[in-house]
Amino acid sequence: MDTTTTLAEINGSISVIGYGLGTLGPGIGLGILIGKTVEGMARQPEVAGQLRTTMFIGVAFVELLALLGFVAGFLFQ
Repeated sequence: MDTTTTLAEINGSISVIGYGLGTLGPGIGLGILIGKTVEGMARQPEVAGQLRTTMFIGVAFVELLALLGFVAGFLFQ
């Protein structure tokens, strides 16, 4: 019995790989966004409220991009 797998024998959807790669962007974006906000709060504590509000708006947009990628994976199968 031959246990090697050829490319023709692989079943599944390529959208799974696409979504996996698509999550890298929002993940990196969230890391940068939150890190820079914390850095800004440490440098200027008096504007922490404004930075926090702006960060949460940014987080919402970044998460929206991740969810759009997830939905697109189901829509374009």
